[in-house]
Amino acid sequence: MDRLEAMSVFAAIVDAGSLSAAGRQLGVPLPTVSRKLSELEAHLKTRLIARSTRKLVLTDAGRDYLAACRPILEQVEEAERAASGAYANVKGQLTIAAPIVFGRLHVVPLAAAFLELHPEVDIQLRLGDRNVNLIDEHVDLALRIGALPDSSLVATQVGLIRRVVCASPAYLARFGTPQVPGDLAQHRCISFDGLDAAAAWTFADQAGAKRQVAVHSRLTVSTADAAIAASILGLGLTRVLSYQVADALRDGRLVRVLAGDEPPAVPASLIYAGQGRLPMKSRAFIDFATVRLRKRLSSSSDAGSLGPAESEPVAPD
Repeated sequence: MDRLEAMSVFAAIVDAGSLSAAGRQLGVPLPTVSRKLSELEAHLKTRLIARSTRKLVLTDAGRDYLAACRPILEQVEEAERAASGAYANVKGQLTIAAPIVFGRLHVVPLAAAFLELHPEVDIQLRLGDRNVNLIDEHVDLALRIGALPDSSLVATQVGLIRRVVCASPAYLARFGTPQVPGDLAQHRCISFDGLDAAAAWTFADQAGAKRQVAVHSRLTVSTADAAIAASILGLGLTRVLSYQVADALRDGRLVRVLAGDEPPAVPASLIYAGQGRLPMKSRAFIDFATVRLRKRLSSSSDAGSLGPAESEPVAPD
């Protein structure tokens, strides 16, 4: 039995959540994954994972063994990167995580341009609206929106993002333009449940204090794209992040309202683990993407301007 391979398979099963998912991730058949796990458990003379028809659960021995395996696998990966020239050349697979709409609008075009410049790099782009754990999920870089407390991760700010309320010109002509947040009680609203509750939206007064304002959501959706599309059709006012609606505001399909009551802008940052040396593929992408993301975000009507690049520690995922 190859113990290092068995460790990798075991960790992949835990990370993927099932033997079949681990097999797909590793590119090996399910029976092979099952056999390697069984061989490892037989070698250790203990059960690592309690199987059931619904989910896999680590045993106490499995949790301890996984904690011991992780640093060993990371050291092996580090040695392989060093030997293959990852710290001297821009090469290898680069895994990047980003929010869905931000990734589609901004990261995909940058990734395409970056790949043209660096033929020895492959990019795996993971789009999702949850905050990934960079270390546990083997992500090299992530685009994070929001305030970033201190930690061992490092952040490079690339822009400022606001929460904006907007509606189509046709809707505003028919129902009027709200002048203060309290007017929303008399309007039709479209809520994106990834940003606010369907029953209330958050605003800020001139001192920056946040307050909840009740709204009547005629439609609640699970994606920003759907909320924006419904608002363009004239169904009502919606509240999304500024970069999500920048094109629609720019070409006049939507109109921004209640700008003076928006909460303060929050940073958009590229983050990465601050442990050890940064591979050239990551450094090259950060340098390439930072200036371009700043330009793209500042071109939006509400993105704001940025000074020199900043790097700061951030909270662990």
